[in-house]
Amino acid sequence: MENNMFCYQCQETAKGIGCTLAGVCGKHASTSSAIDILLFVVRGVSVVADTLRIKGSKVEEKVNLFVTDALFSTITNANFDDESILSRVKKGFAIRNELLKQANAAGIEVPQVEEVIWTGEEKDYLEKAKSVGVLREQNEDLRSLKELILYGLKGMAAYHEHAIRLGFNDEGIHSFMQSAMAQMAAKTMTASELVNLVMQTGKFGVDAMALLDKANTTRYGNPEITKVNLGVGTNPGILISGHDLRDIEQLLEQTEGTGVDVYTHGEMLPAHYYPAFKKYKHFIGNYGNSWWKQREEFALFNGPIVFTTNCIVPPMENALYKTRMFTSNSTGFPGCKYIETDENGHKDFSEVIALAKTCKAPVALETGELIGGFAHNQVLALADKIIEAVKSGAIRKFIVMAGCDGRMKNREYYTEFAKALPKDCLILTAGCAKYKYNKLNLGDINGIPRVLDAGQCNDSYSLAVIALKLKEVFGLDDINKLPIVYNIAWYEQKAVIVLLALLYLGVKNIHLGPTLPAFLSPNVAKVLVDNFGIAGIGTVNEDLKILGITE
Repeated sequence: MENNMFCYQCQETAKGIGCTLAGVCGKHASTSSAIDILLFVVRGVSVVADTLRIKGSKVEEKVNLFVTDALFSTITNANFDDESILSRVKKGFAIRNELLKQANAAGIEVPQVEEVIWTGEEKDYLEKAKSVGVLREQNEDLRSLKELILYGLKGMAAYHEHAIRLGFNDEGIHSFMQSAMAQMAAKTMTASELVNLVMQTGKFGVDAMALLDKANTTRYGNPEITKVNLGVGTNPGILISGHDLRDIEQLLEQTEGTGVDVYTHGEMLPAHYYPAFKKYKHFIGNYGNSWWKQREEFALFNGPIVFTTNCIVPPMENALYKTRMFTSNSTGFPGCKYIETDENGHKDFSEVIALAKTCKAPVALETGELIGGFAHNQVLALADKIIEAVKSGAIRKFIVMAGCDGRMKNREYYTEFAKALPKDCLILTAGCAKYKYNKLNLGDINGIPRVLDAGQCNDSYSLAVIALKLKEVFGLDDINKLPIVYNIAWYEQKAVIVLLALLYLGVKNIHLGPTLPAFLSPNVAKVLVDNFGIAGIGTVNEDLKILGITE
C-alpha cells in the first residue's frame, strides 16, 4: 500500500520510523502534503533570494518574514488547517515569481532547480507534493543531515519570529536561513559539507536565542524569582497557551478592567516571571500542566483558549471547548477563529473577551504555587551563594533537564530520574519538560530550590550562559569540566535547534531521550555519538551511574 504521507520530524513519530497514514500528532495526510508543498516553495524562494544577495541585490523584508512564518507554521502541533497552509503556498509562489522578475531585470542567472522553475496551478499542489517531500532525497545519510538542518531552521524561525514581533530583527539570521535552504536545494552537497552546515545552524541558533533573550528582557525586564499561583479565581477567564509574549502583553492590556482574568498554560507559564506583567492584578496564575493534557483540562477551564504558537492537540470531535479555541500567528485549526495581526503588530482580542464574559469561572484543577524565574540574570545574581555551595560540597552536580514533554509513557523516566537524584544535585530546566518534575517536593540546597526553572524552551540559552559563566568563575578551559551533566528530553523542532546550539557551544556527552530522533540515520547518529558523545537513555539507575551521579 502506497504511503499517504511521510513525516518523522517529532519524537512520537509512528513506530520510531515515520508517520505514513496520518500523524501521531493528529495531522491528516492532506495537511502533510500541504506542508510538503509549502516547504517546496520556501526552498524556491530561498534559492532566488540567496542568489540575489550573493550578487549584491537587495531582498525585501517581506521575503524574510514569509520564510520565517512559513517555516514556523510547519512545526509539529502548530498548524492543522490545510486552507491556512495552502494560502501560504500561494503567497510563496507569488513572492518567488517577483524575485525571479527582479533577477531577470538585473541580468542575474538563477539556478534552474525544480523549486525555481515549477509553474503548476493550485489544483496541482497536492499531486506535486507527492514527489517533493522528505523522501525526495534518496541517499539516507544525506537525507538525514538535510532534515536535521531543516528542523533546526524551523526552530530558529520560531525563536526569530518572537524576537521580530518585539522589534528585534537580524538580517544575518534571515540570510543564513535562506542560504542554508538554497544550498540544500540547489547544490550537490557532500556529507562533510552538510555536517559543516549543521554546525553553522547551531551557531545561528545561538544567535537567534540570544536575540530573543535580548528582546524579551529589554521589553519586559529580566525574569526574577516568582511564586506562581496554581489555583483559580471567581471571575471568568481566558487561557493563553504557546510562547508569544507580545500576545500575552496585548491580551493583558485589553482585559484590564473588564472583569475577565487571564491564565497561562503550558510554555506560557514563564510569562509570570517577567516584572512588566506583575502590575496586572487580573493575571491570576497558571492553569493545568503540559500541552498534551489539554483535552481534559481545557474542558474544565470553561473560558476561551488562545493559541499563540504550536502545542495544539486536536480536540475530540465532540469537545465543546473547540468552539472556544482561537489561533494566531503561525497556528491554525479548522473551524477555529483566527486572530489577525495588523500592519502595526496589533491584535484585537475583543471577540475573545466578549466570549469570556459569557463563560463560567474555571474549575480548579489544583491549588498551591510553583516557583520559577531562574534565568541567567537571576542565577548570576545568586552566583556567590551557588559558588560557595559548590566549593563546600553542598551542591555536587547540576543536572540540565531542559527540553520538551510528551504523552508517551516512557517519559515517566524523567519524573523518576528527578526523584532519584541525590539531595546534593540541583536541576536546571527550561521548556515544558519541567512539568515532569516541577510539582515534586524536591526541597532546596541552602535555600536554593533544587529545581531552577529558567523559562521557555528558548530560555535554554540562559542555561548555556550560566554554564559559560561558571566555567569562567572556576577558571576552566573547557565547559565540559564543569560539574554539569545533560539529560535532555526532546519532542519537536525547537528542541532540535537547542541541541544544535549546545553542540556548537562545545557541550558534549548529552543524553537525549526518550528516544533518539527517527530522522538520524545510523551513520549520522554514529557521527554524533563519536564526535559529541550523544547518547540515548537507559534505566534511571544505569544513567545515574553513567552520568557520574551515583556509584
